[in-house]
Amino acid sequence: MSYDPPRPIGRLLLTPEDKDAPERVRRLRRLGLGERPEPAFDAFADRLAEVAAVPYAMVNFIDENRQFFAGLHAPDGTGSGGRPATAAAAADGAERPDVRRYMARDYGFCPHVVVRRKALVLEDVCDYPRFAGNPVVDEIGIRSYLGAPLIDRTGIALGTICVVDVEPRPWGRAGLETIKALAAELVEQIERRESGGI
Repeated sequence: MSYDPPRPIGRLLLTPEDKDAPERVRRLRRLGLGERPEPAFDAFADRLAEVAAVPYAMVNFIDENRQFFAGLHAPDGTGSGGRPATAAAAADGAERPDVRRYMARDYGFCPHVVVRRKALVLEDVCDYPRFAGNPVVDEIGIRSYLGAPLIDRTGIALGTICVVDVEPRPWGRAGLETIKALAAELVEQIERRESGGI
């Protein structure tokens, strides 16, 4: 399995064109996904955060205009959002923006994962000018990202799972293989649910 890291190009990378979005939206609706939080997805996000030892983890479904965190682990220990308790916030007393279930498509890195249909490893987003300018870097303080697409049996990338940190992280090949394996596991759960298995 190969991994093609994004190459710094000295400019911001706009949110990629997503030609599969209409088909993805139809598939998500058929599966009943992407409209409401689900305890099973919150539990999966909690597990992701525990495995990666990170403050944030998400199960993210993406439509034409927004991202929806059907599963969310945030630093306050709930899937409901809360205010992130970062080391920087503790040090300077500043409050960070609420983490919400919805995010615009031009925020974050998951839309890139869905369009590329490949895992994305950003050990330090500041090393990549096209990603460093993303609003989540300044507004939430995100410094590292590891995400993988959720590609179902129809070949549609429904969304992603991801883990993020407010500090640079050396994810390495082990992190990449772990996130890809967990994405495959969640896709199997979604497919069992579709077939009435759970």
